[in-house]
Amino acid sequence: MNTDVIITCAVTGAGDTTGKSDKVPVTPRQIADAAIEAANAGAAVTHIHVRDPETGKGSRDPDLFEETVNHIKRDGVNVILNLTAGMGGDFNLDDEDPSVPGPGSDLVGPEERLAHVERLRPEICTLDCGTINFGNGNETYVNPAAWCRRMAAIVKDYGVKPEIEVFDLGQVRLANALHDEGLLEDPALFQVCLGIPWGAGADTRSMTAMADGLPSGANWAGFGISRMQMPMVAQAMLLGGNARVGLEDNLYLERGVLASNGQLVARAAEIVERMGGRVVGPDEARETLGLH
Repeated sequence: MNTDVIITCAVTGAGDTTGKSDKVPVTPRQIADAAIEAANAGAAVTHIHVRDPETGKGSRDPDLFEETVNHIKRDGVNVILNLTAGMGGDFNLDDEDPSVPGPGSDLVGPEERLAHVERLRPEICTLDCGTINFGNGNETYVNPAAWCRRMAAIVKDYGVKPEIEVFDLGQVRLANALHDEGLLEDPALFQVCLGIPWGAGADTRSMTAMADGLPSGANWAGFGISRMQMPMVAQAMLLGGNARVGLEDNLYLERGVLASNGQLVARAAEIVERMGGRVVGPDEARETLGLH
C-alpha cells in the first residue's frame, strides 16, 4: 500500500463532454483556472489538454497550449504541468474506402504531435503506448511501436519526463521494451488507464495485472473512468500506486451532481486520508518522480 499519494488532475480532456457539463473548461483561461483550482485542492500534477475556444473540440494547437501554460505560470501556483501528447492519433475508417481517413480523423506523425512539447518543455508529457480501438464505431487511436520509440527518443532529447499511458497488457509489454532499450530513464513513470472501450476494464484484477507488469522501481498512477473513478483511487493506493481524477475521465461527484475539478481532487484526497495516507505536494512529487 502506498501511503504517500501523488494526485494528478486531468482537467478537461478532448472528448465530447462540453455539452454534458458546463463545468468542463474550454478556453485557455478556463483550463488554466481549472488547473489552479485542482492544485489548490491538493493535486500535485495537472494533466492538460486544450480545446478550440470556438467549437469546444479537442485541439493540438501549440499556441493554445502556450497560452494556457502562461496563465498558470503567471498566477504563480506551484504545480507540475503534464501536457498531453496524445492528440493527432485519431483515424476513423471510411466504410466505403477503408484506406482513406473518414470524417473526424486527425492523424499526424510523432514530431507534429510533440510540437507544443518542443516549444514549452513541460516537466511531464504523456506518451500513449500503442494502438487501441475507441468506442463502438470506426474510431481507432493509432500509435505503432516504431512511433512510440520515436516519440520516447524525442521526449528524452527534450529533457521532459514521459508519462507512459497504458490501456492494456500488450501496451505494458511494449512499455517494458522501451524501458529495456534505454528510452525511458529511471524512475520510469506510468499511468494505468482503465475502463476505456476497448482497453482493460476498471477492476481490481486488471489494475493488479498491469501494475505487476511494469518495470521494477517504476512510479505509477491509475484511474478508472466514470463511476469507477473514486473506487480506482482507493484501488491504486492499495496496490502501491498514485491516483488520477478529473473531468477528463468523469463528470460527476455523485449520482446526478456535476463536479468541478477541485471537488474531484478534494474527494480523492479525502479517500487517501481516510485510508491512513497523505497527499503529497508538488515539490515532494518532483523528488519522487525524478523530475529535472
